[in-house]
Amino acid sequence: MKDYFRLLKFLRPYLGKLSVAMICMVFSAIFDGVQLAMIVPVADKVLSNKKIIIPAKLPDFLANFIDKINNTPPQLLLNYIALAVVVMFLFKGIFNFLQSYLMSDIGQLIVRDIRAKLNAKLQTLSLSYFTHKRGGELISRITNDVKIVENAVIYGSTDLVYQTLQIIIFFTISLFIYAKFVFYVIVPLGLISFMIISVGKKLRKLSRSSQEKMADINSLLYESIIGTRIVKAFNMEGYEIDKFNRANNDYYKISMKSIKRLLVLGPGTEFIGCLAGIAVFFLGGKEVIAGTLSFGVFGLFLGSLLSLIRPFKKLSQVHSMNQQAVAAGTRIYEVLDTQPSVEEKFSPGELVGFNNNIAFQGVSFKYANNEVLKDINLKVDKGQILAIVGPSGTGKTTLVDLIPRFYDPIKGIIQIDGRDIREFSLKSLRQQIGIVTQETILFNDTIRANIAYGRPETPLKDIEDAAKQAYAHDFISKLPAGYDTMIGDRGMRLSGGERQRIAIARALLKNPPILILDEATSQLDTESERIVQSALEALMQGRTVLVIAHRLSTVKNAHRIIVLEKGTIIEEGRHSDLLNKNGLYKKLYELQELQ
Repeated sequence: MKDYFRLLKFLRPYLGKLSVAMICMVFSAIFDGVQLAMIVPVADKVLSNKKIIIPAKLPDFLANFIDKINNTPPQLLLNYIALAVVVMFLFKGIFNFLQSYLMSDIGQLIVRDIRAKLNAKLQTLSLSYFTHKRGGELISRITNDVKIVENAVIYGSTDLVYQTLQIIIFFTISLFIYAKFVFYVIVPLGLISFMIISVGKKLRKLSRSSQEKMADINSLLYESIIGTRIVKAFNMEGYEIDKFNRANNDYYKISMKSIKRLLVLGPGTEFIGCLAGIAVFFLGGKEVIAGTLSFGVFGLFLGSLLSLIRPFKKLSQVHSMNQQAVAAGTRIYEVLDTQPSVEEKFSPGELVGFNNNIAFQGVSFKYANNEVLKDINLKVDKGQILAIVGPSGTGKTTLVDLIPRFYDPIKGIIQIDGRDIREFSLKSLRQQIGIVTQETILFNDTIRANIAYGRPETPLKDIEDAAKQAYAHDFISKLPAGYDTMIGDRGMRLSGGERQRIAIARALLKNPPILILDEATSQLDTESERIVQSALEALMQGRTVLVIAHRLSTVKNAHRIIVLEKGTIIEEGRHSDLLNKNGLYKKLYELQELQ
């Protein structure tokens, strides 16, 4: 119940609308009870012109009301009842519409809020969180899991209140009419409640499994769509189809287990209700024959009893739905409760400009149990170009990722201008840093929007100037819509070199004093590399640059080169100095020269 009530916290902003919806439900449920109660005057007084006989002792106001009905001529009573039925159906329809509309509105608002909170939370989490989570799984939590919560809020909450009110009303009617028969109601209600709770527990576990399987399906779809070129290049369509089908079939099996348990509740509750109804019909029939109970009153009692079956059947479905929602809510709160591994101080300072140097002092870092960097001591002066080289997996990218605080070191500190970077706000720190990586990240938007990313109000002239410096203006101008051309998902409508030049133009427009280049030309052909290298040289002018180099020929002119191996700096110097040392750098350089 704790998890369910936590889920209902999302209702808090809409308690006003919820209160109005509840009032409408109360009136609607009351009208249901009054409509059923009309069986009594119609059957006893209008159709048979006999007195209404209720064996139970009634409150004075109700006893007086029944006396008035008994003394009213049948024709006049029929007129009153006909008018009352029309009025009641009219008002019941109005209240039903209002409560359904309000609850649907609340449900949609809650879905909107949860999705917004999840997205906002994901934006605040550190990169380390995303290295352990699949993209498809996170998408599933925002889409599939939230949809399950929506169903529970819109339909579950509505039926939970409405059907409970109906049970109270029909049970009260039964109690008023013939209290000794209520025993035949309480026992089956207890059995039905036991069934609902037992099935609900199993459904909660199954629902969690089905949501995880749906996350698997979303992940497989996401990966196969993103990697479609590789799939086709390696003729792996059949393999991907089989992999998806296995996950899809697992989801089907779990879903059918849930459906089977849901469906068994309906016939079960109806059968138990039927047994109770037969018992009451048999014993109540004897009372009618003996004349101690009028036929209309007996019909009302039997109708009230049978009317309890439907709300209990509905509540069983509501309980199942809520258990599924609790499982979905747990997955949602797993995201909302996650704390970023990189956090700002309570009142951080602002980094304004960059004047002296970047310094690493005894910096170590590890992913889980894998130590990637070990006791790094390094200083990069303003205006210096530092190249970072070494075999794959030696921590080159991790080293530069520590500067914008994508991760924090487990030991040691990183300083800018003599101050620990953890003292600055993340926004002001990252504002001073531009990044161009080998994997160019562009968005399905216009070229103008991609270049001006982070500075959406930038005039077109400034965007064009940045594109010219990045050697991108010429090819952009030849596109049908120029700078307003949509570039497709991940910029797939452009070539690799064109995408990279747009990324460089984006960095130029940001105009950061510190620049990180992470193997920015490693995936390009010779011609594209030549153009992009020219653009990079324009970008590097007057900046402090940390460049991770795959092709060592591109860093010959760096002011300083460091060589990483197994997370430590083993060599340091200019290109010519390192060649003279006959160390790892010379070995790597000669291997590339032979290729």
